[in-house]
Amino acid sequence: MEILIFQTDIKSKKKVNSLKSVFNNHSDIIRWSIDLEDIDNVLRIEATTNLLHEDVIDLVKIKGFYIKTLTD
Repeated sequence: MEILIFQTDIKSKKKVNSLKSVFNNHSDIIRWSIDLEDIDNVLRIEATTNLLHEDVIDLVKIKGFYIKTLTD
C-alpha cells in the first residue's frame, strides 16, 4: 500500500463531492480524504502500488483543481 499526499485548492464540501465518483470508482484507490481545515487542503490517498502521483494529479486537474505533490 502507498500513501500519496498532495496540496490542493479544494476548499469546500461541494468541491470534495465533485471528486467522489472519480476516486471512489478508481480500482487502485483504497481510501481518500481532503482536510478542509488544513491551510494546504491536503488530499491524502491510500492506494495500491500501481497508482502514481502523476495519475492522481491528472485526475484532479481534469476536474479543474490545482494540485501539487507534498514531500516530507
